Amino acid sequence: MSKYECTLCGYVYDPKKGDPDNGVEPGTDFEDIPDDWVCPECGASKDDFQEL
Repeated sequence: MSKYECTLCGYVYDPKKGDPDNGVEPGTDFEDIPDDWVCPECGASKDDFQEL
């Protein structure tokens, strides 16, 4: 499971932690997050993330 970084604000999505405040359970791969999910820090789309 790879981490992904928002290219706009630097937020790092860690699949081990998920994003439970926004409905993404821990253990969820970035590829499995719904397409309408946005960066919890700046609101960027999944397209604005790159794999670390």
